[in-house]
Amino acid sequence: MDAKGIQKAIEEFWFTRGNQKGKLADGGAAGGEARANGHMKTLETLVKQAFLDCGIPEDCIHTGRPYLPGYYRVRKQWDLVVIYKGALVAAFEFKSQVGSVGKNFGNRFEEALGSATDLDAAQKQNSSFGDVPPWLGYVFVLQETDETETEGRATNALFPTDPAFEGLSYSQRYQEMLRRFIGEGVYQGGWFVTTQRNDDGSVTYGEPLATATGQTLRVAIEGRVKLVKAMLGD
Repeated sequence: MDAKGIQKAIEEFWFTRGNQKGKLADGGAAGGEARANGHMKTLETLVKQAFLDCGIPEDCIHTGRPYLPGYYRVRKQWDLVVIYKGALVAAFEFKSQVGSVGKNFGNRFEEALGSATDLDAAQKQNSSFGDVPPWLGYVFVLQETDETETEGRATNALFPTDPAFEGLSYSQRYQEMLRRFIGEGVYQGGWFVTTQRNDDGSVTYGEPLATATGQTLRVAIEGRVKLVKAMLGD
């Protein structure tokens, strides 16, 4: 997950997203789920490669929206699941937000928290994943716009809100969300990427959250794989 590889992945993210949008405009039959996830395959490939580099066989890495059992619901689809010798090494969500952030921020938060909470309960209540505790990763790509970068968003509620959110932009709120997810162990690994498609057609990206960069995620994956192999006596 070096800078060159990430740049290429983000460029392909925009290219694929543009193609999907064009096919729909021309009357294509691509569904909402495909439209929502197809352009994230470029980053999914980088994460998959990190596991391959750690010695995980390719047939142990499941993509294409595989199911894992839940507790509050019977099952839930994840974007990438790694199972090695019967142990759940990792389960990943890949999400993006391009435009309309104000309308969708709450949904993204609730989806992320709900998925992690459900899988955690499945392990605690039913030991669904055996003796190796689950390890979850969350990858998020956010388009930078005036809407995402404007600070001073309202925080008023019927009771006092956490002062840490005072004055934050939507981008900063997403970062705080992921920072807390990782800090509290809701997700054990994360990657937060911001990106812009410029007027001249060029694409840029940033990794503003130090605890959730491509490099920190890779190191976390390496540690997780070593731990699981040690627990399995491998």
